[in-house]
Amino acid sequence: MRIRTRRGRDRGDRGQVALEYIGFVTILLFVGLAAIQLGVAAYAANQAGTGARAAARAASLDEPRAGEPAPGPVAAGTAAVSGWLKPQVAPAGGGGGGVTYTVTIAIPSVIPGLGDGFFGTATRTSTMPKLRPQN
Repeated sequence: MRIRTRRGRDRGDRGQVALEYIGFVTILLFVGLAAIQLGVAAYAANQAGTGARAAARAASLDEPRAGEPAPGPVAAGTAAVSGWLKPQVAPAGGGGGGVTYTVTIAIPSVIPGLGDGFFGTATRTSTMPKLRPQN
């Protein structure tokens, strides 16, 4: 049997709204973290592509003139990616009139307790033609 208060509400319903609110906020936080994680994964994939293109382009350039610095493909690929992503730049073969480089980035986790790479890696490869093919 429920006891009615002066305002006509049941005393048994006290705290129910707070519990429903806590449950709803938990779901909203989970959906928000999932959306942010998806954005971070897409950003890592985009940065891997940028780094691969920069490395392949640096490797495809002609020999520098006397006194000019030679662009290193690994340094160019690493510099093109945001520093907090820690890219791994490596040559991926190639041959003939082109050079190919691959950049791999461990996708960072926004969820506390899960390390970078828990959600996999983003790997992109780019090939650029050499300006003057070597004979």
